[in-house]
Amino acid sequence: MVAHELARRDSAKWKTRRGTKAETAEVRIGTQPVTLATTKVYMNQSGVSVRNLLADLRLKPDHLIVVHDELDLDLGRIRTKYGGGDNGHNGLKSIRSLVGRDYYRVRIGIGRPSGPVDVVDWVLRDFDRTERQELADILPRAADAVTCLITEGLEATQSKYNG
Repeated sequence: MVAHELARRDSAKWKTRRGTKAETAEVRIGTQPVTLATTKVYMNQSGVSVRNLLADLRLKPDHLIVVHDELDLDLGRIRTKYGGGDNGHNGLKSIRSLVGRDYYRVRIGIGRPSGPVDVVDWVLRDFDRTERQELADILPRAADAVTCLITEGLEATQSKYNG
């Protein structure tokens, strides 16, 4: 959703990138040309798309920003970091196994379920009506965090968004 928000801001068109199992859109953020990507595989296999895309673009993992959901943050909270573990996130496990852990992350809180809801069901469910309304504010802020990370660096982004 954040990648689509960034593409919308630049009126970018999405296209399937052969051999990568990803769709990409080319944008400019600040003075930087940026390739946005969404994987076209199951989350627990997303490392395949990430590895293929990095190879196709001839980039190292330290030029990668992964935007992902985070159970351990309340809905809408944003945190940025470089490296780190996967915290049980199957998509991050896949990326770590094929690419390593030396990449940037923008973590967007989805909160933990209250009551006896299975975590897998919680993560895979659709947002409810109230949450969808909150997304109208969350997605632009998350896109702004990605923009800040690219234009101002990690420390400035953490100062603005990790508080």
